[in-house]
Amino acid sequence: MCATGARLRVSPFILNSLKNNFQEFLDGFPIGGFYRKTSKEIINTFVNEMAKTNPEVIYNDFKICDNFDIIDKVQLIDVPCLIICGTADSLTPPKYSKFFHEKIKNSELIIIDKAGHMVMVEKPEEVNQAIKVFVNKYLEE
Repeated sequence: MCATGARLRVSPFILNSLKNNFQEFLDGFPIGGFYRKTSKEIINTFVNEMAKTNPEVIYNDFKICDNFDIIDKVQLIDVPCLIICGTADSLTPPKYSKFFHEKIKNSELIIIDKAGHMVMVEKPEEVNQAIKVFVNKYLEE
């Protein structure tokens, strides 16, 4: 699980921007999506790729997130889980990942410093290493 939560609420401003002014959404996404010191090159590359996606697709993705709620079911997860988040994730804050870790018996929590919601883009080596270590642990069993 990477940069997620058991219940996700999306700001009405984000949903409105996606529906009515996609450029406004693209311009504002880096503020909430990335750590404040992430390189402009990483941010611009991501935003340019996102701009190629149909706004309706992104809107539907965020709308699904806005309706997502498994708070009462998290404790039913009974498979090993790796939970990764960035310290500066303002869209799905670390407390969301900590909740998962507390409720899922066989879980590991990795909080990556100086990364936001786009932790997998901002710190790909650290994310990939965490996944590799986690997967290898279970391959050895």
